[in-house]
Amino acid sequence: MNNLTKMKIARPAHDVFEAFVDPAKIGNFWFSSSSERWETGKTITLRYEEYNAEGTITIKEIVPDKKVAFEWDYGTVHLVTITLTQENETSTIVEVNEEGFVKGEDLIPLLVGNKEGWVYMLTCLKGYLEHGITTLRAALVHG
Repeated sequence: MNNLTKMKIARPAHDVFEAFVDPAKIGNFWFSSSSERWETGKTITLRYEEYNAEGTITIKEIVPDKKVAFEWDYGTVHLVTITLTQENETSTIVEVNEEGFVKGEDLIPLLVGNKEGWVYMLTCLKGYLEHGITTLRAALVHG
C-alpha cells in the first residue's frame, strides 16, 4: 500500500530539488540537519534537534531537478519517492509517494498520520521557498 501527497510550489524545480538535497537548506523546512548532500547510494543521517531524534535514510535514486527516492525504516522499510514536475518557469508540482504500508488493525491511523506529516512538510517547504519562512518546521502538534 502507498500514500500519495501533492502540492504546488511557486518555484522552479531546481530550487525545490536543492531544498531537499542540500544540507544547508533542509533545516529551513524539514529536519534540523542532514549529514551530507543527498546522492544515490549514500546513507544520510537526519536529526530533529527539537525532539532529540535521529534517523537514517538510504538514497535509492537521485535525478537532478526531477526525483529523489529513499528508504527509511520505522518498523518496516518504506520507499519514499519525491517527484518534481515543473509546470512552467516559476511553478513545480511536488509529489510524495510513500510505499510499504502493511495491512493491519493500525493501518488507517498510520496512513492518516503519514499523510498529515507529508502535508505539513510540504506546507513548510512552500512557506520557505515562496516566502522565506523558516520557523514553521517542527511545530506540528499531535494529540
